[in-house]
Amino acid sequence: MNFKNVVLCSVFLLLGAFTVQAQLNVLNAKTPDEIGKKTEAQIEYDNDGPLEYGYVDDRDVLWSKTTWEIIDLDERVNFPLYYPIDTNNIGADRRSLYDVLVKNIKNGKIEHIYADSYFTEKRTLDDIRASLQYTDTTEVGINQFNAEGRVDEQYIRKFDLDAGDVEEWRVRGIWYLDKRQGDLRYRLLGICPVANEARSKAFPDDNIDSKVELFWVWFPAARGVLHEWKAFNRENTSQPISYDHLLNSRRFDGVVYKEDNVQGDRAVNEYINDNALMQLLESQRIKEQIRNMEIDLWNY
Repeated sequence: MNFKNVVLCSVFLLLGAFTVQAQLNVLNAKTPDEIGKKTEAQIEYDNDGPLEYGYVDDRDVLWSKTTWEIIDLDERVNFPLYYPIDTNNIGADRRSLYDVLVKNIKNGKIEHIYADSYFTEKRTLDDIRASLQYTDTTEVGINQFNAEGRVDEQYIRKFDLDAGDVEEWRVRGIWYLDKRQGDLRYRLLGICPVANEARSKAFPDDNIDSKVELFWVWFPAARGVLHEWKAFNRENTSQPISYDHLLNSRRFDGVVYKEDNVQGDRAVNEYINDNALMQLLESQRIKEQIRNMEIDLWNY
């Protein structure tokens, strides 16, 4: 083993040791309450944050294409974005991506939420609350209101969407050729959870299919929050990966359902109707076209 390999192995071992100590603290905990808590020395040492994007001048972008993708949560590779859906019996540091976003929208740490993927119409928590929660009054409550003009809390039903209700994620990003770096790169711009509205939980027997885009989050502004929360790493549980890293490194499988085009960003299902196989092949064609741009960059 040469000197270079020895140095690399030493670095990886040190990083692994620091990760175990900082993330879990199981080996140093004297009581269960100390698990997951950092010592003062660890807090002072920890200056971890999301890796900053490098500045990209418009003149350095040789070519670009914007794509919209669907991340199907039924696919095994996308499970880290979906689980855990039951947060009652696990540690407080384990949350699904949906729980992380909604929690931080409610506490004000994520402010840049929008109505669509073009980020032109901003939304507030009150604007999206109707999609996230459905409130209904029982028949007894209605009779009480008619008789007394008020309704007791016990006669009001509330149905909230949770992580288990999210069926897919939609992301918008831009692929571009950086002529200064000489390679093809991807920059994630927005992310959106898709689910049936909360009203469908109140009337499950009606088979209401009201799958909608709940809200769009401007991803660059949410990176700090997403870096603090970790997704499960089934290859090595001592080194969980942050949601920011997971999404930026495209550790998910997505199907392109729209690209920017002359028809006003026409979606794939608008020109390929009622044929899921052909829509999937069209998505693969768009991906192949993007990959070929980098290959063609080095062909003379």
